[in-house]
Amino acid sequence: MSSRKAKGKTTKKRAQRATSNVFAMFDQAQIQEFKEAFNMIDQNKDGLIDKEDLHDMLASLGVIHEDRLRELLTTMGDRFSDEDVDEIFREAPIKSGNFDYIEFTRILKHGKKDKDDD
Repeated sequence: MSSRKAKGKTTKKRAQRATSNVFAMFDQAQIQEFKEAFNMIDQNKDGLIDKEDLHDMLASLGVIHEDRLRELLTTMGDRFSDEDVDEIFREAPIKSGNFDYIEFTRILKHGKKDKDDD
């Protein structure tokens, strides 16, 4: 490599990355809120938000995967039969395999939307 420099070849200078402090745009109260939110999501307190942390957070928000909901309905509390669960799922708001709790409660309160309502 040093022989290349000696022969008069020049090397390109890399553009240096300017350091960015994205937190400079937030005040201390906002940064504290971010930290608190992160710590609430990081359930196992390992400093990382992993798949299990995200799963737990989404479950706490009312989003649960269809398979997990089926398992809970057939094994906990007043256990439903597989046939009962199939019937529930035929009418339940399940999108991309996830049960939409908020839409489910809307259906319970107001009934299912007609196709003409969309």
